[in-house]
Amino acid sequence: MKIIVVCGAGASSTFVAVKLRSAAAARGLQVDVAAGSASQLGSLAGVDVVLVGSHLEAAVPALRERAVATGTAVAVLPPLSPAALDGSSALDLALSAKAGAR
Repeated sequence: MKIIVVCGAGASSTFVAVKLRSAAAARGLQVDVAAGSASQLGSLAGVDVVLVGSHLEAAVPALRERAVATGTAVAVLPPLSPAALDGSSALDLALSAKAGAR
């Protein structure tokens, strides 16, 4: 499963991506997690889930429109600081979003 985490500048998403990788490894799940800024988000081809920082929620409708063509799920992370966000919760959100996109 490929997950992309996006935030405004890319710093917070990197922190969340590290936590996601650790949570997936602890569960024995194979995931490819990338991080970046919303402005860097290119093609969604091959991407299963995009996790969006809550501060970018206004951009989600347009992102969901883009995601329809590739079957990519889009979910908004809870409004917590990246330091407070639990990687397991973020992984659960991604898995749930992917299941709901089917």
